[in-house]
Amino acid sequence: MKIDDKFKGKRVIVTGHTGFKGSWLVAWLKIMGAQVTGIGLDPYTKPSNFEASSIGTNISDLRHDIKDQDGLSNIFEDTNPDFVFHLAAQALVRKSYTDPTETWQTNVIGTLNVLEALRKLKNPCTAVLITSDKCYDNVEWVWGYRENDALGGPDPYSASKGAAELLIKSYVKSYFPKENTNIRIASARAGNVIGGGDWSIDRIVPDCVKAWSKSEVVELRNPHATRPWQHVLEPLSGYISLASQLSENMNLHGEAFNFGPKSQQNKSVLELVVSMQKTWNKVKYEDISDKIKGPYESGLLKLNCDKALHLLGWNAIMDFNQTVEFTSEWYKSYYSGKEMELFTTNQINQYIEIGRKKV
Repeated sequence: MKIDDKFKGKRVIVTGHTGFKGSWLVAWLKIMGAQVTGIGLDPYTKPSNFEASSIGTNISDLRHDIKDQDGLSNIFEDTNPDFVFHLAAQALVRKSYTDPTETWQTNVIGTLNVLEALRKLKNPCTAVLITSDKCYDNVEWVWGYRENDALGGPDPYSASKGAAELLIKSYVKSYFPKENTNIRIASARAGNVIGGGDWSIDRIVPDCVKAWSKSEVVELRNPHATRPWQHVLEPLSGYISLASQLSENMNLHGEAFNFGPKSQQNKSVLELVVSMQKTWNKVKYEDISDKIKGPYESGLLKLNCDKALHLLGWNAIMDFNQTVEFTSEWYKSYYSGKEMELFTTNQINQYIEIGRKKV
């Protein structure tokens, strides 16, 4: 992994900057000296990493709904970005069942509006549009999905992300042909991301820390489901690397990339919880899987990331223990009342140093 000064002084738009992944990306871009414009709604959880780590300082922090096409295009025109990272989304599978309209409108129409805003730009711009690992039609086979596997999904969230990928591909071919465009676009797919500052509902790490911070028992809905867990900084390093190289290499234009951990990172929910316990004293959990009758949740989904390795030189650098340690220490520090802006910055710098040592 190579992290350079490609973004120093550059105008960078990040949609969804108040969310979990978006807030960490903004923190990293600020370290690299970028001039960041964030476009998003108010943080949808309290607390949030956006507020805890003071992400809104020293950026242009805009509150705007990406479903508003005209307003979004005006922001793009005024900002005249060198780079765009599109992360704004309705990102929860279980919520997509209760509010499918919002899910489809945000994830598909929102992405359409970003593409339209890019289409109206006159100057060169490099855009990485983030969807999800759940964009694939998951048949729960044991090998990882490649970027050319079938798209789709049984739930509104997954289907909306598959549709967003089709939309991106259509726009690249229709409006941004390689031989005649100033705009370079690629899509990125990642999932099962953990790390400090996520308090979303129905996610295992937030469920644990919310319960344990109150000395309560955490309830495990699906303890034996396996996931290829990765720290939030892993896919973000992929997005940054992709944007940097895409800006210089037109052959990457229109391509999709998976970003995920190595196969040995595939651990069950229960294994993750037991590992997190090492940082927390006297915490408890309860298996309630036999009591739950909820919507479908996949049991197995992992990605093949060979394309990112061969074309970008990217691969995940943290092992499972490091991933859990980074995550647990962030939350312990937060609940201990530490200054989290500095802590978040230090974790990014620690991650960069891990990458340097692996080169």
